[in-house]
Amino acid sequence: MYICGMFQFQHPAYLWLLASVPILLLLLLGYQFWRRKAMVRLGDTSRLLPEFSSFKFWVKGFLLLFSIAFLAVSWANPQKGAKKQTTTQKSADVFIALDISQSMLCRDVAPDRLELTKIFAQKLVQSLEGERIGLIFFAGNAFLAVPLSTDYPFVLQSIQSANPDLLTEQGTAIASALELAEKSFEAEPGGGRAVVLITDGENHDEEALDAAKKSFDNGTIILAVGAGTANGGPIPTSEWEGSQYKRDEKGEIVRTRLNEDLLRKIALAGGGQSLNISQSDRAVATIEREVGNLEKRAMEVRSSSEMESWYQWFLLPALLLLGLETALSFWKKPSPQSINNP
Repeated sequence: MYICGMFQFQHPAYLWLLASVPILLLLLLGYQFWRRKAMVRLGDTSRLLPEFSSFKFWVKGFLLLFSIAFLAVSWANPQKGAKKQTTTQKSADVFIALDISQSMLCRDVAPDRLELTKIFAQKLVQSLEGERIGLIFFAGNAFLAVPLSTDYPFVLQSIQSANPDLLTEQGTAIASALELAEKSFEAEPGGGRAVVLITDGENHDEEALDAAKKSFDNGTIILAVGAGTANGGPIPTSEWEGSQYKRDEKGEIVRTRLNEDLLRKIALAGGGQSLNISQSDRAVATIEREVGNLEKRAMEVRSSSEMESWYQWFLLPALLLLGLETALSFWKKPSPQSINNP
């Protein structure tokens, strides 16, 4: 909750206490009206009671009103603009190239290749915190889903949204994904670069090995992660309708199989390793180690610290006003004449 665009309140519910201020003001007015009526009925009480000071009464009243208002604002904890800080961080650049072709809907692994890939990729992002991470989706072609950044929550969210409907052209264009990663890396030298390729390897593009070798020659290592099994399975025509499968021109059900041989060749050409998502934590640890061995480049990272709290600037005057209100009396000081003439 913001007030006048200046403060954000951590606990805005306490601001409802401000409603007690006008209520208390009405009570003070009511009390003074009642007291005047009562004193008229009692007559002259100057010899029995000290003389009442209306001025002090209202001073005490306003001190109390202001102290309640300051306390309410203090309890709500006003906070002001996040502090922007610039820090230097050493990191490598890593692109996760994720296959979202229809063959990734195959259920030869549970729950299916794509869902298991998402889980694996999210674990990988969490293990690589500190590195700059980008995300590429590919099927028949490739597109940059997330450029290199340290915005890990956004990368994780983007991974979760991956599905074959994001690309209309189907296939497994590994070469396109590797070429897009090369174009998306920054040209500045000095930092290690890696592409984590997660796919079932059903590639019909002969340029995949050439693209992997070219990437390695440019200083990028390729870590190939296979999704699926050698036995494979049918391809659901819909993510939700598992009973309907893709068929060829003869009406036969099309089976998709993990091409482990191709992935090994890509990893070899790219100077990396070939892994499988079924290895789960072991595969993540291997990639983390490989990326950790890359040369790190220093870069400036802007971060926001926690909001700065200003409650003490309201709490201190509230306590001072309460103390002053307590020390002040309603009654007038008796004059020397009234003391000498009882």
